[in-house]
Amino acid sequence: MTRVAKIESLLRAALEPLHLEVIDDSAQHAGHAGAQGGAGHFRVRVLSEKFRGLPVLARHRMVYEALRPLIPEEIHAVGIEADAPGERASPPAFIDT
Repeated sequence: MTRVAKIESLLRAALEPLHLEVIDDSAQHAGHAGAQGGAGHFRVRVLSEKFRGLPVLARHRMVYEALRPLIPEEIHAVGIEADAPGERASPPAFIDT
């Protein structure tokens, strides 16, 4: 199972997302001290009813808790966007610049 698949599996189990995107940015961080041990850099966007009414910090804590089995051996860094339904006009999508 790939790291992205592991991340998706853990987040789906914990957060029951309506929308989930996981992007592996590890290649962009080659040579970074944290990446030298093999752990990756990821971005996740999660749309879940479980986030409704929660502040950003609480949402991020929920994501980190779900990913705990992979930190720090497989995940070095993760960027998080966590929304409840209705907080955006449409499901989030990554835009590479």
